[in-house]
Amino acid sequence: MCTAKSKSIFIGLLFNCLDVIFSANTGFSVSIYDVTSRSICLRWPKFSGASSYRVRATAVNTVGHSLLAHFSDVTFKGSLTSLIPNTNYAILAEAIDKNGIILAETQIMQSTAPDIPVIDQAYSKVSNSITVEWRPVRGATSYLMTAQDRDSCIETVVTKSPGTVMGLKPATWYRITIRSINSGGKSQPSPFRKAKTVLAAPVLSVSSPSCDSIAVSWKAVYMAAGFSVSLMRSDGLGRMLKENTTNTSLIFTNLDPGTLYTIKAYAWNVDGIPGDDFTYNQRTSPNAPADVQVAFNRGALRAIVSWMPAEGALIYSVTASSGLLKLKCNTSSASCVVSSLQCGSEYYVSVTAYNDAGSSKPTDAVSLKTIPCAPVNISIEEDEPGHLLVSWSSVDFGHYYVVFVKSDDGLEVHCNTSHTQCHFQSDCGFTYVISVFAYNKAGQSPLGDVFNYTTAPCCPSDLRATAVSSHAVQVTWAAVRGAELYQTRAAGGGGLELCNGTATACTLSALRCDTRYNVTVYAFSEARGSNMSCASKPVATAPCSPEIKNISKESLSVISVHWQSNNEEATYIVTARGEAGLWHCTSSGSSCTLINLPCGSTFSVSAIARSPAGQSLPSYSVPLETGACCPSGVKLYRLSNNAIRVYWRASDEKINYSTDLHGSKGNFTCSPSLGLTHCDITEIPCGDVYMVVVSPVTDKGPKLTFCPKKIYSVTCSGSSVGMGKSTQYIHSKSMLLVTNLLVSCNSK
Repeated sequence: MCTAKSKSIFIGLLFNCLDVIFSANTGFSVSIYDVTSRSICLRWPKFSGASSYRVRATAVNTVGHSLLAHFSDVTFKGSLTSLIPNTNYAILAEAIDKNGIILAETQIMQSTAPDIPVIDQAYSKVSNSITVEWRPVRGATSYLMTAQDRDSCIETVVTKSPGTVMGLKPATWYRITIRSINSGGKSQPSPFRKAKTVLAAPVLSVSSPSCDSIAVSWKAVYMAAGFSVSLMRSDGLGRMLKENTTNTSLIFTNLDPGTLYTIKAYAWNVDGIPGDDFTYNQRTSPNAPADVQVAFNRGALRAIVSWMPAEGALIYSVTASSGLLKLKCNTSSASCVVSSLQCGSEYYVSVTAYNDAGSSKPTDAVSLKTIPCAPVNISIEEDEPGHLLVSWSSVDFGHYYVVFVKSDDGLEVHCNTSHTQCHFQSDCGFTYVISVFAYNKAGQSPLGDVFNYTTAPCCPSDLRATAVSSHAVQVTWAAVRGAELYQTRAAGGGGLELCNGTATACTLSALRCDTRYNVTVYAFSEARGSNMSCASKPVATAPCSPEIKNISKESLSVISVHWQSNNEEATYIVTARGEAGLWHCTSSGSSCTLINLPCGSTFSVSAIARSPAGQSLPSYSVPLETGACCPSGVKLYRLSNNAIRVYWRASDEKINYSTDLHGSKGNFTCSPSLGLTHCDITEIPCGDVYMVVVSPVTDKGPKLTFCPKKIYSVTCSGSSVGMGKSTQYIHSKSMLLVTNLLVSCNSK
């Protein structure tokens, strides 16, 4: 029998058949701890007051079969034997005192195990198992098979015959027993049978050293006397090859390349009994592909390699070698793209076929010359205006060259040559995009460096130069191609003035007045500088500003202004500016006279010079104040015969005055003698409004008209006197308030 390990298999079965019954009144109980075909083992706890125990087993379905057993008070377990296999028993247990009185009792139902099986035969067909055959046992629901050698015990539960014990060691003797099982328990072991497992299978190591051979090897097998190895195509075609040997390796030759073969091997013992067989599928390595073709893709620097498929090949590897450089691509189809080829190189391309057995021999190499590399050391020169020279270095595998020149207006030209330079015509202010390609039979080289060559800008056209002041000239021109910056130069007066900017206008503001300049505009580009042969345009600046040297008073309202003239040809204009207004005088010399200046006024006097070139800036202003000349305190008094006397206070005793009255019914004037401060005006019509003004009179000019004016209303009311009505007037931007004045006149 096996150890506790084997008993664990039946713990579940035993728990199914154990049944503990408790007395409803006393708590007395009995339990089953082992069952066989002909015995039941019980145990119970000590019951207080009991001096002995009695157990009776009665077959439930068998008439007249009953078994009685007695046990002392120190015994708490017992066995009922000589029972009928596979039979249900009613078991009654009683606790009895010393007077024979039953203190407690309990009853349990338990079945015995099936009868003991009998082994018919035991044999091994596989190295790790033994198969057992036996006659069925009535009432058995399963069977426990046990295989035991010196070192181990292996058990297996099966439901019927035959049964197989697995997990055994090859070429080993085992003692085989079997026990029947039902819900009650398991029977005693059957009489044992001895059986030996067969030899283990050799574990093969298989390879295909060439496309037409397969090598097989294995390790020695315990107790083996020899080995048998057979080989056949897996698709069933052809004949089977078989070899018997006592060695542990052999080689099959003259096989088909790339073909799957099935290898079967087993060992036999000294009695010639074969052991387990080992089956292995092995494919021979493929043959080399045939008809290798190489097509170069010039646009992507890659080659498309194709070939005829090889039988049994799973993967193909393409190798392109150029010196130490090797490029590879792998594929399962019959073509592959080798990328990242180098320009200007020669590659040798071969193809190798692979499968799980190994590789074929590489095919014979095919030569591949790639496109040339892009030309380098490209130089561009404008050897003379309007001509470009493009040159470059020669490249390997370059048979001829093409230069493309495209201007920024979209026009493109090209040059095809076997040399390393080309000539092109060019225009000013254009940017040319220049690229050079090399060619051979494989195609065009990759795009190399692309050069932008910008010719010098054209000279600006529509040049206009205008003097805007004595020291500034405004220059404008039309924009030209290729210009990134314009420089304006004004040469003259022993100096040179510059103006830089991106606009098509410039103001030269630090020039000398009344000077002739030659103005030139140059267009610049950062790449190529400027065309320095541009034409200039003459221009003269406006006159210099005059400098007032002296102002003299010629009379009461006449002023002479003198200045210094530094201009060759100019007309001068003098302006006196004040609250009373503006006064001008003009001269081509160095002085002029201002007349009719109002007295008692303040002026700012300045002068400018004009010429065909323009107008100078004003001179510095000189202040001027004319003489306290209009009278003050003008009053009117009544005289007889409709006459009026006008009184005033003279500002200077040497000034003569004239009085004027202007109304809708007539104008009246009186001029008193020198030194008088009044004047009489007769026959003044009443019923009118008069404007009265008293003005100084000069001996060198007309009467002055800038003195304040007063307005009076003269009414008619019989012999009564009319009242002058105050009013307002505006003169020389000043507002004066006229006081009331009493005027009388006789009404007729």
